[in-house]
Amino acid sequence: MLSLYVHIPFCRARCLYCDFFLVTRKEQLVAFFDALSEETRAKAELLRGRRIKAIHFGGGTPSIAPVSLISGWLSQVAGLASIDPDAEITLEANPEDLDTESLGALRDAGVNRLSIGVQSFSGRKLRALGRAHTEADARRTVAEAMERFGSVAIDLMCGAEGEGVDEWAGDLCAALGLGVPHVSVYMLTLEERTRLWRDVRNGRVELPGEAVQAAMYDLACRKLTEAGYRHYEVSNYALEGFHSRYNLGSWMREPYLGFGPSAHSFMVEGGVESRFSNACSLTRYLSDPAHAEDFREVLTPQQRFDEEVFLSLRIKRALPLEYLHSGHASEPQRLEDALGSFVEKGWISVAGDMVALTEKGFLFADLVAGELMHG
Repeated sequence: MLSLYVHIPFCRARCLYCDFFLVTRKEQLVAFFDALSEETRAKAELLRGRRIKAIHFGGGTPSIAPVSLISGWLSQVAGLASIDPDAEITLEANPEDLDTESLGALRDAGVNRLSIGVQSFSGRKLRALGRAHTEADARRTVAEAMERFGSVAIDLMCGAEGEGVDEWAGDLCAALGLGVPHVSVYMLTLEERTRLWRDVRNGRVELPGEAVQAAMYDLACRKLTEAGYRHYEVSNYALEGFHSRYNLGSWMREPYLGFGPSAHSFMVEGGVESRFSNACSLTRYLSDPAHAEDFREVLTPQQRFDEEVFLSLRIKRALPLEYLHSGHASEPQRLEDALGSFVEKGWISVAGDMVALTEKGFLFADLVAGELMHG
């Protein structure tokens, strides 16, 4: 089984907090899909005869692309590989791009899951984040998407300028009120060289402190789990059966093949695991999409161990103590000290011979993983 990821690097404008690879030159969309088709032909042997379990259109903002172009690429893939009848086909979207007509067209094209970048249902907060849509846009779009698609996910962001726990609680209540089956919760982080980073550095913007952000994260955990959502990954909550198959597969180190500039791939052939990625340049991609790759490596046993630890902790997947010790054979005491410290802080639990993050530990998953990875 194989998943596919397509990076559509176009946005109407760059959000003030975003450091993803993207461009705002929409006039190049058709040329991009022509290049995407060429790259797909070049990767035909990696697709031929494979069963596709999930396809994820990310970006950028895939919802600004004409649906006919997305449909055309899906048809091309279907001619090379076997797309499972129940394959998850997800498209990331912004509320301002979706209306009754486009929602119907996307469903007819084969998209069966929408991931909508709502970020907030508060007009004040949306303005603070520099988002283009309004509170009314967000509510209308999510409600219409729920009527037309079997699976809808939304992104919510906490930690915006001027935000307190009460405003954040309003976002969570709005999501629950709309009955959205999947909610991704992201804490606003400062990425270097973004507009927000410069504004904070120059004193023009002040963000909530760590204690307030931690309180917001704890509130999301409590409200969503009480409402029946499973906290299946650090940032993701889903009702039963509504987790993202593409994302969960990636965290479980299942193979996926990426297309488009900056897209990453992970493939397993004959027991050999390799990662490769395309250059972060639309110009280069358009000029030679069949040879857009600029990085490739075969994973060493140490890299495989580190990935297993890091990704397993992100999905609260228990790890055998014996496996952890195998990666720390040269300094077992360092591992024991780290485990003891994390148990004392309540970040991990050790049951029998298995180690897992606690709900509290999810907030510190990267820190825990850094200590438990290969010494």
